[in-house]
Amino acid sequence: MSLLLSLLAVALTAAPWLCLGLVLAGLIKAWLPETALKRWLGGQGWLSLGRAALIGLPLPLCSCGAIPTALALHRGGAGRGPTTAFMVSTPSVGIDSLLLSYALLGPVFALARVIGAITTAILTGRLVSWTSEQQPRVQAATCCAGHAEEQEAAPRSSWRQTQTGLRYAWSNLLDDISGWMFAGLLLAGVLMTWLPPALLADQGQGLWVLVLMALIGIPLYICAAAATPIAAALLVAGLSPGAVLVFLLAGPVTSLATLAILKRELGWAGLGMYGLGVLAISVALGWGFDLLLNRAGWDGVQSLSSAQELLPLWLEAIALLCLVFFALRPLRRRVLGW
Repeated sequence: MSLLLSLLAVALTAAPWLCLGLVLAGLIKAWLPETALKRWLGGQGWLSLGRAALIGLPLPLCSCGAIPTALALHRGGAGRGPTTAFMVSTPSVGIDSLLLSYALLGPVFALARVIGAITTAILTGRLVSWTSEQQPRVQAATCCAGHAEEQEAAPRSSWRQTQTGLRYAWSNLLDDISGWMFAGLLLAGVLMTWLPPALLADQGQGLWVLVLMALIGIPLYICAAAATPIAAALLVAGLSPGAVLVFLLAGPVTSLATLAILKRELGWAGLGMYGLGVLAISVALGWGFDLLLNRAGWDGVQSLSSAQELLPLWLEAIALLCLVFFALRPLRRRVLGW
């Protein structure tokens, strides 16, 4: 019973922010054309890397969806440095996961996640840009290729364009993340219920924990939204804020599937720089975050608790019911035809 209550509490807190994130993601999808992305990702310098990281930050794509987009941009003329920066920043923090971070972890963690994602993207892109270009040998197609096809079929009117973007967010995008979101919420409920806080409070400090969280996160396939409730549970259980930040930075960015495609596209040198960048930079940022918070005397758990009391219960319940309706594909198709 306590597990169900913990699961329901996290789900209610997350639901309104995820709904808002889906709406914003749909608007971004509708109004940000791929041709503009290709033009903005040209060049190889620091400015191009920063521009690519900032462009990718709000886009509604997980690592699965970022791969075909990034590879298409690379083959359309974007350099491997900006392409890598785009590929790192896009799945690490989307509009939905940023709002979830604010709701579940508080404004300090949300800001740290954004800064960490941008820094990791720019520096990893710089490392990969030092490797030599090679002829691409793999088609830019993954499980999210259908989304790209949807984007190409641009509606004629502004209203229809907006409708298409919102329909994409509440069907395709929600279908992509709903399973992982449920798994993340379930795991968060388990951690909050059964993991003794003293266990991680004693063992959750130090450099080795930061490295361990990065090594766990890099091969793991988990979207940024699903990683957020898990991170909140780990923080409550006693893991240091820096280690939680490392998990948030390394987990959503890549997976074994992403690494395999990167090896074929960028070669062993590019893959090595990519892995080294994500590992070393996320660990360094986590270490610096812990150091900064210790000096400031900031209590992460207290901030987390206050952040989860922002909205009334009735609004959270309505948002959760709305998400459940749209996430149940047979029901959604029968009622709306989506």
